[in-house]
Amino acid sequence: MAKASSKRVTYQIKPAAVTWTGYAEVGSYAPSGTVQLRQGHFAYDGRNPRAGRFEFDMRTLTQEQPQLAEHLRGEDFFDVAKYPTAVFVLQQVRAGQARGLLTLHGVTRPIRFPLTLEPDAQGQVHATGTATIDRTQFGINFNSSSFFQNLGSYAIRNEFRLAFDLVAVSK
Repeated sequence: MAKASSKRVTYQIKPAAVTWTGYAEVGSYAPSGTVQLRQGHFAYDGRNPRAGRFEFDMRTLTQEQPQLAEHLRGEDFFDVAKYPTAVFVLQQVRAGQARGLLTLHGVTRPIRFPLTLEPDAQGQVHATGTATIDRTQFGINFNSSSFFQNLGSYAIRNEFRLAFDLVAVSK
């Protein structure tokens, strides 16, 4: 880990794909795909990142089954025509836990997730982590057994995961 300095440096995230995974409520079906992190930045003093903002282009949501990708981009899920961008605003990182506000599907909610930052010899910072997000907290209720009964094998788990391995460079 790099030494902390009194000077905060702003780091810009290189555009990257973030991997998402959803889960069926019954069985082992767990489709996954990607969504593009369009841009992001954060202030970092070598120890504590702060004041970050990360924008995801929800129109880039992909999945190997074209019909599923289209369904996820549609009104039942992320409604990307109406909400083309998701934004995470990093407020703080303490004890390896990132905390901030996620705006998804037009709703802003607090989230937290484990985050690892590793500076390298070239002055870049690698950020890795996995965030588990409850889609129903953002008004995405399609086939959720919390809202609909008797779905059987059509039930979709409320939580989905975003896994990321990002590289940031100082501006």
